[in-house]
Amino acid sequence: MSKGYWVVAYRSISDPAKTAAYGKLAVPVIEKAKGRFLTRGGQIVAHEAGVAERTVVVEFDSFEQAVATYESEDYQKALTVLADSAERDFRIVEGAG
Repeated sequence: MSKGYWVVAYRSISDPAKTAAYGKLAVPVIEKAKGRFLTRGGQIVAHEAGVAERTVVVEFDSFEQAVATYESEDYQKALTVLADSAERDFRIVEGAG
């Protein structure tokens, strides 16, 4: 079974307070699903069409678990708090091998 990854590149953050409130709700949901943060902010060097804004990568034991966590009721509640406070490119990808 291949691992699953959330790869989230923020394009812009218009309301840092809402984004922080989203994080307080989202992190426990991710941790409950045994998601592991591989990167959560930090230094960024953007190339090509990239934007030097917050980037988050979360690893899950399986692709299916990554999808299920995103679709869970608790994570969807966290997304309502995030609302329009950030523009993100959010992808769930299957790991190689």
